[in-house]
Amino acid sequence: MKHSALYFLLLILPYSLAAQDTFSIVAVDALTGEVGSAGASCIDQTAIAGGARIISDVIPGRGAIHTQSYWHATNQQNAHNRMLEGLSPQQIIDWLVANDVQNQAAKRQYGIVDFDADGSPRAASFTGEQCMNWKGHRVGKNYAIQGNILLNQGIVDSIEARFLHTGGSLADKLMAALQGAKVPGADSRCLNQGVSSLSAFIRMAKATNSPDSLYLDLNVPQVPYGTEPIDSLQSLYDNWKAIVALNENSSNQPATWKMFPNPAQREVNVELIDNNLKISQIAVFSPKGETLLRLAVHDQSIRLNLSAFALPYCYIVVMTSDGKQSAGKLLLR
Repeated sequence: MKHSALYFLLLILPYSLAAQDTFSIVAVDALTGEVGSAGASCIDQTAIAGGARIISDVIPGRGAIHTQSYWHATNQQNAHNRMLEGLSPQQIIDWLVANDVQNQAAKRQYGIVDFDADGSPRAASFTGEQCMNWKGHRVGKNYAIQGNILLNQGIVDSIEARFLHTGGSLADKLMAALQGAKVPGADSRCLNQGVSSLSAFIRMAKATNSPDSLYLDLNVPQVPYGTEPIDSLQSLYDNWKAIVALNENSSNQPATWKMFPNPAQREVNVELIDNNLKISQIAVFSPKGETLLRLAVHDQSIRLNLSAFALPYCYIVVMTSDGKQSAGKLLLR
């Protein structure tokens, strides 16, 4: 659970961390009741487990909180508790500034959004005067954007512009917002590597989700040197969207091919029903849209070993020699 996870962090991280996320956005959608959180930083898994994602706290049906710049687990837990008590984003920030665990509020940066009692969005940000330059934030009716140690003010301006001018779902808008910061040195510590950051994440919750099981929770905690993590995150996101679309039009057993056994324990057979076709490509995706396996094939059937994937289910996507593709859901046991 979220509470226990944060209290565990309090035990292993008694002091604040100087390395933490440097540009991020939290937002809500009053029409759908969705809550979203996205960000990136020039820190990765080698510095903090999970990379930039550590600053994200998403409370389904309520709101989202980002605590960054000299991140401290106690400040994050306190913000979480105040949101559950019903304080507004601005009230939570005021409380955090007045009750900073180390009396160092001037070093902190916060971004918070939520829904009020009538379901209307509220948002607030805070940037302490001792945060590293460039530092600042932007607040709209349903979003809060904040960053520190940035190349310049244009980073948060671009994040905001992409968020406001992108159509589609709240998740689409958040992903586009991160793309707005995809310039070398967006986090200025990464300028010498020619990338914006070293880790990136996007998280989305529906009101019916539990905090530990969000319907979208993608994270790129680390990338090879010189690789852009926002692009890596975009690939995960595109795969996730494709899986959602395919799943909406698929059953456990597609009409043009069959897979057996289903459920499968270690291996599954995929076989075309139409003898005039061949499999040209086959891919296996996790429930979150991560590519687990992708193979070029030129045969009527294939046997896949899935023993390495400890998941409750996965999606098998088959492209046939006529250029068509379809998906099936495979249960794993």
